[in-house]
Amino acid sequence: MDGLERDLIGKADVLRLDVLSPIGRETAVRFGVRGTPTLILVDGRGVPVLTQVGVIRPSAIKKNVDALLSQ
Repeated sequence: MDGLERDLIGKADVLRLDVLSPIGRETAVRFGVRGTPTLILVDGRGVPVLTQVGVIRPSAIKKNVDALLSQ
């Protein structure tokens, strides 16, 4: 995840939330998180465009971020 954060500097904001914290719980409920780790890529309107549960696949995330930026 750290490498992905570095790769996305200037392209996307990366937030890490602890599902045991109040804001983490609220966000998990909002997006229907059922397992951890879960990565959710959200567009500028707050709409999820990609969800990954378990092992994070950076290539898919980078591809989707680039697609959102090209719109």
